[in-house]
Amino acid sequence: MEGRANSPGEPRAWPTRSVLCRGCVEPLVFLANFALVLQGPVTTQYLWHRFSADLGYNGTRHRGSCSNHSVNPIAQEVETLTSHWTLYMNVGGFLVGLFSSTLLGAWSDCVGRRPLLVLASLGLLLQTVLSIFVVQLHLHVGYLVLGRILCALLGDFSGLLAAGFASVADVSSSRTRTIRMALLEACIGVAGMLASFTGGSLLQEQVYVNPFWLALALLTVMTLYAAFCFGETVKERTPTRLFTLRHHRSIIQLYVTQALEKSRKHLALYSVAIFVMITVHLGAQDILTLYELSAPLCWDSRLISYGSAAQQLPYLTSLLGLRLLQYCLADTWVAEIGLVFNILGMMVFAFATITPLMFTGYGLLFLSLVVTPIIRAKLSRLVRQSEQGALFSALACVNGLAMLMASGIFNSLYPATLNLMKGFPFLLGAGLLFIPAILMGILERDNHCPEFQEFSQSP
Repeated sequence: MEGRANSPGEPRAWPTRSVLCRGCVEPLVFLANFALVLQGPVTTQYLWHRFSADLGYNGTRHRGSCSNHSVNPIAQEVETLTSHWTLYMNVGGFLVGLFSSTLLGAWSDCVGRRPLLVLASLGLLLQTVLSIFVVQLHLHVGYLVLGRILCALLGDFSGLLAAGFASVADVSSSRTRTIRMALLEACIGVAGMLASFTGGSLLQEQVYVNPFWLALALLTVMTLYAAFCFGETVKERTPTRLFTLRHHRSIIQLYVTQALEKSRKHLALYSVAIFVMITVHLGAQDILTLYELSAPLCWDSRLISYGSAAQQLPYLTSLLGLRLLQYCLADTWVAEIGLVFNILGMMVFAFATITPLMFTGYGLLFLSLVVTPIIRAKLSRLVRQSEQGALFSALACVNGLAMLMASGIFNSLYPATLNLMKGFPFLLGAGLLFIPAILMGILERDNHCPEFQEFSQSP
């Protein structure tokens, strides 16, 4: 029962307000990212100390015993194993998620957003359960890869985000869509900051299981919220089979079906821009904890938690910056400013050898995340209302491909360049960010015609 009954004279906008009051998607995204950020750095530190113990290496984080890590072959082997197993988890998740996220996202256009949100929540819950078993029972770390695969099979966080952004597109107008999507991303950041501080306080004396138990409790609440409290945003739902090629065809048709040419051209170029942006963001995120654990920084769990919180802060500062800059600049130029600060932050990371310089790099990223909500909003305006789920499932696929590329490039390049230039992957990331900067400049110059407002009418 959706509680949608209304009198004949009720305004048409009432269903949208009902959805937002009954249960919006922001709490789901908040809880999911809180749980993921809580587990991410802890998993990396657990792998580090697990491999250190297996190899008989004293992996203490005290600066005095860390100063020679860069020339210690056992320490380098620990770093390499940690980086490679992170790669295995990401590749396993991508290969399965490439199929499931595209299938489930397009399916949600027919059956509604709630089924996908419930499945993705269950997947995250199952992954956390397996992580607890690995840490508590000292199982083989390969079970972490299994948990990642099972999570991806049920939609993963990318599927949750696809349903979340699609639901925002369902209930927002073209004018408010950019800030609504930025607000959803800000929920990701606030959750990440809180989780980072919480994780640091829970992780005491290398008792790695505590953060996983908290994540399990949060994901249980999240699953119940998705099942019973979320207000469905798809107005006209039709029962549809899940396993059918129709869902994948609907995604392909977004890019190849003959329609308004400029719409499809912009769709492809914006997709490339967000792909590169996410690749650099996830790639840097993958190696930052490892970069900070090792010499010459040699951070302990407390500093790791502060660094992890600093990684999430741009979600909030970017929302505030976007809202202010929108008063005087077009969205594209706000995105260009964000890209400039992102490039500067990556360059500082590449040469950071002391803690203050690392936090300077984090500070320069304060506008780095204005880019993705702007691109998502532009993309959602280029497709019909009935294609929002297919669009954001395509973006989930782009996100998965970006995750694979990020892991393949950054997690492979980092151990390969340890003896040459440890920060080289960050320099590479800074160079790659010129691609979306150039693409968005070209698209803005070509944007003197209307962006097909007939596809972006408010629901």
